[in-house]
Amino acid sequence: MNTTEPGLDARRLRAATWAVFGVFIAAGFGMATWASRIPAVRDGLGYSEGQMGLLLLTASIGSICALPLSGMISSRLGAARTVLAFAVISSVGFAVACFGVDAGEHVWVRVGLFLAGIGVGVWDAAMNLEGAVVEQRLGRAIMPRFHAAFSLGTVAGAGVGALAAWAQVPLTPHLLTVQVVDAVAVLLCVRAFLPARDAGPQTSIAGAQDAVADPATAVEPSHGHSLKDTLATWREPRTLLIGLVVMAAALTEGAANDWVGLATVDGFETGDGIGALALAVFLVAMTVTRLGGTALIDRYGRVLVLRVSGVAAIVGVTTFALVPNLPVALVGVALWGAGAGLGFPMGMSAASDDPQRAALRVAVVSTIGYSAFFVGPALIGFLAEVTGYRLALLVLALPVAVGILVAGAARPLPQTQTR
Repeated sequence: MNTTEPGLDARRLRAATWAVFGVFIAAGFGMATWASRIPAVRDGLGYSEGQMGLLLLTASIGSICALPLSGMISSRLGAARTVLAFAVISSVGFAVACFGVDAGEHVWVRVGLFLAGIGVGVWDAAMNLEGAVVEQRLGRAIMPRFHAAFSLGTVAGAGVGALAAWAQVPLTPHLLTVQVVDAVAVLLCVRAFLPARDAGPQTSIAGAQDAVADPATAVEPSHGHSLKDTLATWREPRTLLIGLVVMAAALTEGAANDWVGLATVDGFETGDGIGALALAVFLVAMTVTRLGGTALIDRYGRVLVLRVSGVAAIVGVTTFALVPNLPVALVGVALWGAGAGLGFPMGMSAASDDPQRAALRVAVVSTIGYSAFFVGPALIGFLAEVTGYRLALLVLALPVAVGILVAGAARPLPQTQTR
């Protein structure tokens, strides 16, 4: 196991590590806050299942438009400025959407969600890139723990959302308060980020059982990638296959964030508080898996862990969709969350194995993953009009099965680029 690189001050690296934890928590808290109040948005607008699907698709379009350029943006602005700028854009977008719900102005709700989608997508890609920089400098797997921090943020956001829904706190004051707190937290955290020129030369050795890492010294990663570099990355077979792995994980996570609350409320004819509780069960299970995932990956390798996770997700979704007993269905939600926990962080680590191309590959993998994360759950809304929310979620088994089949692409590269 590699140790922290001696050329980098230990306190500075420790501060950067905690800063990355901070922005992951802030991102998760903000996203779960919105997800926990989706029933209130639905009620405020008087939307049907299909109309809610179209509404969520609006945010997805914003993310998909911005994500392909996130690598180029991050390489030019740096991760710190990119995270801060797009966190602010996200906060402004959610604020506009809230005012639109209050005023009954559907167009403004969509404009706000479009902006929020742009902000959330690029913010996420940039913070994953900074997480990869820290992981490279540490010389050991830590990305699942960063994503565990995101999950901790989502658990906190869902918990606060459940309390707010139970106390009948209006949507706008709740979400605006959270967005202000998020923006301030990000501003404080990014000041400790490592600058782009400090990206480490060592290959991440997460899942070293899959390949023998050759800790060769790499050249310093390039900056200011061009559009030509971005397009070339989209032709790399390994990168695209990793994108499919991340797509499956992102879809299973995104569908739960958007629909498990409504599926529980409508499918079991219960209240909004129980729906928020179901979301919290999913998020807690995913968080616990991510906290313990580093040890599993180091021992068994990325490929085996990805495949076992996929099987767990399929079993969990099937249980939730088909079992009529609420407590048993919640057990299925927990298994679903555990199965969804490690795919995304392992995909980010795999895309970052070569520091020279990390920004571009993370952008490609994030684009594929977030296309599923945002668009997939929105399209499930249309299917739910025919089958109901719970049965509609069974469609998740197909992309998860594809992810299991192509999981071998996530094996660590045997060596990094040398000088």
